[in-house]
Amino acid sequence: MNKKAFIFDLDGVIVDTAKYHFLAWQKIADQLGIAFTPEHNEGLKGVSRVRSLDLILELGKITASQEDKNKWLQQKNEDYLLYLTDMDYSEILPGVTPILQFLREHQQPIALGSASKNARPILEKTGIIGYFDAIVDGNDVTNAKPDPEVFVQAAKLLGVDNKDAIVFEDSVAGVQAANNAGMTSVGIGDENILHEAKYIFKDFTYMDTSFLEALIKK
Repeated sequence: MNKKAFIFDLDGVIVDTAKYHFLAWQKIADQLGIAFTPEHNEGLKGVSRVRSLDLILELGKITASQEDKNKWLQQKNEDYLLYLTDMDYSEILPGVTPILQFLREHQQPIALGSASKNARPILEKTGIIGYFDAIVDGNDVTNAKPDPEVFVQAAKLLGVDNKDAIVFEDSVAGVQAANNAGMTSVGIGDENILHEAKYIFKDFTYMDTSFLEALIKK
């Protein structure tokens, strides 16, 4: 049987923590008198915490010292982690677990490739960490997507060439990172936004196992 590397992003692909990021960022924005909407939050998908804060400050035309920025970054993460406290299996997005089970049954290596620095606790709280043979998160990389570093590291840990790696992503930057690495990009979400992906599915419930079988046989 062919061995591929199946690499999953976390936020918006396996779990939807975007709502918690939004609430935590909105709290900071409210303190600063900045109107921060869910639409603004969409633009932060796949973007680092530091860059996200800069974008929010730009939105409010606010210049801040590094000391203030560090304080807000710490506050945002503490608030975000509080929201994560009650996460459980029910937070896993529809169709994800059957896909993971199928890949495990077919002895395909699975990795997580995420910018999140909280990836491991999230996978533990949702009870699916056992599916992953490798985890590369924001603690392991220096370059943010669309730089392919996170996915290249994941493929290397799984012992698979980039050309044999398949990446599931919900952000434009993530799809670009997969493409930049020479991997097969599978967009999960809106086809109008993720049009650079080789394949696109609204969510995992639209993905048939025959699609995965075809990828494995390639």
